[in-house]
Amino acid sequence: MTPRRISLAPNANLSRELRDLISVGPATVRDLHSLGVRSVSQLARCKPESLYKILCRKAGVCIDPCCLDLLTAAVAQARNPKLPAQRCVWWYWSRVRKAKASAA
Repeated sequence: MTPRRISLAPNANLSRELRDLISVGPATVRDLHSLGVRSVSQLARCKPESLYKILCRKAGVCIDPCCLDLLTAAVAQARNPKLPAQRCVWWYWSRVRKAKASAA
């Protein structure tokens, strides 16, 4: 197994691959590819909620909302290569989503 490379260069989105993002495994890369997202720079321009809704529509079922949290973590990393480590994991975004839901 090759270690993941994470570049913090100014043009980091050009050197990082989707699989380099924390919490993004092969299944998520396949999902992103099925949505037409093939690069970190493309992902940075996406809205996680839109990606999630399209995945649910394609699957024909409401996918576990933790998938939304994972997509949110991936997009956040794509937008900010210096994102603090605790915000790179899906469960951080799960807590944020649940807190928003309980406040509403």
